[in-house]
Amino acid sequence: MAEAADFQGTSPSPAHRWLRRAGALLAGAPLLAGVLQLPASPAAHAAQTAAVAAAGGSRTVDVSLDSLTPSAPTDGDTITVSGSITNKGKQTVTDAHVGLRVGPSLTGRGAIDDAAERTGFQPGLDPLEIGGKYVQKFAQLPAGASQPFSISVPVKELDLGSDGVYQLGVSLSGQTSAEPWEHVLGIERTFLPWQPESVDTRTKTTYLWPLISTVHLSAQTGSDARQTPVFQNDDLAKEIAPGGRLDRLLSLGGDLDVTWVLDPDLLASVDAMTGTYRVQDGDTTTAGKNQAVAKEWLDKLEKTVAGKEVVALPFADPDLASLAHQGKGIPGSLNHLKDATNVASDTVDTIVHVKPETDFAWPVNGAIDPSIVQVATSAGADKVIARSDSLRETGDLTYTPSAARPIGGGTTAVVSDYRLSTEFQGDMTKAENSTLAVQEFLAQSLALNLQEPNDQRSIVVAPQRMPTAGQAQAMATAVKALQSGNWSDTQGLSAAAKAKPDPDATTRIPSADSYPKALGNQELPPKAFQTIHDTQADLDKFEVILTDKSRVVTPFGRAMDRGMSTSWRGRHDQGQAFREGVKSYLKDLTGLVRLIDKSDAKLSGRSATIPVTVQNNLVQGVHHLVLRLTSRHPTRLKIGNDAYTERQIQVAGEHSQSVKFTTSAKANGPVEVVAQLYTEDGQAYGSAVPFEVKVTEITPTVMLVIGGGVLLLVLAGFRMYTQRKRAAARQAEEEQGNTPDTADTADTTDTPDTVDPADAGPTDEAGTEAGNGVNKAAAGTVDTVENAERSKDGPDGESTARPGADAPEQPSDPAPDTAPESTDPSGTGERVDR
Repeated sequence: MAEAADFQGTSPSPAHRWLRRAGALLAGAPLLAGVLQLPASPAAHAAQTAAVAAAGGSRTVDVSLDSLTPSAPTDGDTITVSGSITNKGKQTVTDAHVGLRVGPSLTGRGAIDDAAERTGFQPGLDPLEIGGKYVQKFAQLPAGASQPFSISVPVKELDLGSDGVYQLGVSLSGQTSAEPWEHVLGIERTFLPWQPESVDTRTKTTYLWPLISTVHLSAQTGSDARQTPVFQNDDLAKEIAPGGRLDRLLSLGGDLDVTWVLDPDLLASVDAMTGTYRVQDGDTTTAGKNQAVAKEWLDKLEKTVAGKEVVALPFADPDLASLAHQGKGIPGSLNHLKDATNVASDTVDTIVHVKPETDFAWPVNGAIDPSIVQVATSAGADKVIARSDSLRETGDLTYTPSAARPIGGGTTAVVSDYRLSTEFQGDMTKAENSTLAVQEFLAQSLALNLQEPNDQRSIVVAPQRMPTAGQAQAMATAVKALQSGNWSDTQGLSAAAKAKPDPDATTRIPSADSYPKALGNQELPPKAFQTIHDTQADLDKFEVILTDKSRVVTPFGRAMDRGMSTSWRGRHDQGQAFREGVKSYLKDLTGLVRLIDKSDAKLSGRSATIPVTVQNNLVQGVHHLVLRLTSRHPTRLKIGNDAYTERQIQVAGEHSQSVKFTTSAKANGPVEVVAQLYTEDGQAYGSAVPFEVKVTEITPTVMLVIGGGVLLLVLAGFRMYTQRKRAAARQAEEEQGNTPDTADTADTTDTPDTVDPADAGPTDEAGTEAGNGVNKAAAGTVDTVENAERSKDGPDGESTARPGADAPEQPSDPAPDTAPESTDPSGTGERVDR
């Protein structure tokens, strides 16, 4: 923390230069005299060496500079420097005091870089203390102890010269028992921008204010009409809650004149949270409870961005560099970028009622190469936000050119400034880090303006995509100070892109070899885009059968966009788990439309019908499906009149449908039959259902037995008829015998017409038994006869049985086939419908 800064590249006035050198000479005289003493004993030489080392920058005490106000003082101001000192050594520091040191102004931005890199205190280079009453004294500072300090100094006492950037040092001087003389034991340096009056030509500064988050929504939705969204976790609620990262960004940005950069996915996710939602919790989900927080954040966002410039990134902020380097060769990858771009504007407009700019592309860290530019512009963007450490100046420019650069093909590179854009990275929750970053940001901005004070330039600042709350606070402090300063005016991103380009600025896109290796190692792998491609292929096959495509196509389309998000950089395992989860969930949905498994069937006869059941467990109906039943041995068993038959399928949501296929047997034996669903364009849908049909055709012997049974039935009927006729005749003769006619009586007596009981008894008994036998045979074969009739061939050799007619049930028949609405497999050894 207590690091020295180099004063290379300074350019103070002659009077100030003389005073500084004189002070340095006086401070260094004792050391010079000691070095020139000859001869010197080894002990004396060691002591002198230690003294030089101590004077050259001891780090015994850590000086923390936690606050400097105002950040950019003007005439009449009093600056206040506050912080703390901590004794890191093992000895107590005595007779200590904290003082301020103001160095000469720095010439150029490079001088600021050099000064920020130097460490250690060096007499002769570091200026003298202001001294006097502008110090804070400490009698002692024990080892490990800390003490706060605060020093206020009127600007006029700082002896500042012309406009520019000055170094401001805060040092602690004192002594220890091992070094009993006063010397600097710790120092911290920062920069003090000095521009007391407004410049004639102000710099136009654009500051991007990003509202971007990681992926929070899963592809899963509820089956209700609203399609209740399911979140992977409840982290988004923490970010938008009061004091959360996104809440702080929104609150701080509302007080600034900035260009808002929004990820439409973030807005869509928060909007989904305003209603009923679920949160994944292991293998189950729980009800979300942060609807009020989501509504409040969205209301606040809508009011904040009203009338401001808003730039919408493609949905879910796709990783353009990963697409260019890893995914461009995988079919369909660029189509997802186009889809993500097309939905961006409507998403933002619908939720916050602002029409955003969508013609800007923002690669990670502004790093570009030809392939990245090609991909970035393939979806319609004609402006690419680059950064000056990628699109480097190759000429001899002594100043920072304007951001806009025409790079060919009608594309403009809007080059953000590397130094200003990267100033607020790291841990900004520490007050010292934040204060130093703010001061250096302002110093670089003023130095940029002073490079060409008569030439107005447009500068763009593009910070990290997802600043922390601490980083956002530091950024806001710096931007507020800049916008109230005397050398910069605010400008929107669109205006910066349209500004007149500097003719001497580089417009050459760097080669692919120049792409930073560290960024390349973070890219999404090719497997990521292959998984997305496979998921899209499954979705294409699935959507054609749906009666309400939007319930599936839209959520899965956005989920695949999220699979390409820049937020997966450096989190390969989590990103792949998300993409595989999307693919798996889609597979589960497609599996809800399926064929019910069938067990083996028996076919007794020459023709029958085989039922196949299609089950739809989706909440919406399906159509444009074809069910095909195929015989693997059509010479033995035909489906319809060929090897296979197809039926159009349409099933309502949460229903099943049984389809019956007419079959005809040509020979006995087992036949493998396969049921398969297809889409109308001929692509197989779901898994095939194979089963075996055992054909047992009726033989001539069986037909002979049936014919014999019929003949016996006819003969038995004829015998019963003749017996009844004889009995009627006998009764008539007996009635005639009762008349007084003697002749008749004699005839009746002499020639009885009745059969002797001794003869008739066996005959009637045998006849009765025979008749009963025939009746029994007839009763036992009636179904067989009916089946035989049903199996008779028509004139063309085709079965004349009514399709779908059911066979009479026999006592030996197994359980009937699966009911049309049943979801259970058919019984083992079923007999097919005939």
